[in-house]
Amino acid sequence: MQWGITMEHSIIFDFLNAIALQIPGLSKGPLGSANPIVKGMIPSAFGIMSISVGLNLLNALIKRKMVDQEKLKRLLKETRAWQKERMAAFKSKDQAKTDELNKKSAYMNKMNMEVMQMNMRPMMITFLPLILVFYFVLPPLFSYTVAIAPISLNFIPGGFFELTCTAAKVASQPQICHHVNELYFWAWYFLSSAAFSGIIMRVTKTTMDTS
Repeated sequence: MQWGITMEHSIIFDFLNAIALQIPGLSKGPLGSANPIVKGMIPSAFGIMSISVGLNLLNALIKRKMVDQEKLKRLLKETRAWQKERMAAFKSKDQAKTDELNKKSAYMNKMNMEVMQMNMRPMMITFLPLILVFYFVLPPLFSYTVAIAPISLNFIPGGFFELTCTAAKVASQPQICHHVNELYFWAWYFLSSAAFSGIIMRVTKTTMDTS
């Protein structure tokens, strides 16, 4: 199942962008300022949320301008129908039907690649500005942490992708993490972007929902 194709692509790329921010060597330290321009958690949280909504809206408008939405939905509808039919044949152990559907695999893979390319084109334009915003605009504006989560959001083991402060970070970096489960500002941006991207896509009619 080509599940990556069926997800909202903006959420996927927001996740990849967030991962990129954690790659050693891309920054000299945690993103944020000890003396930010925007003071306080509440103004910071709403400020970052506004920026995430604005950038999502810009992404959606660029996608609407560059991508043929009708063609995209037609390709998605056809590939998803084929995937559903093939999965049904596999579950029912209908080998004849499975073999028949597998003959269209090359064609469907080509269509999937076309869908990915259609979604990649606008992202190639917006990716660099997004990275520049993260490194040159947001750090002076906001503190290292801008919100407090009720629970730890560090679900990925190994400490590679941490969204919230740990007890160890509070002890070793008190100038950055004041309390356990404080959210880093880039993590709040990522969560805000993921929360609003689907709504913005529906409003701008750039959603990948074919129903």
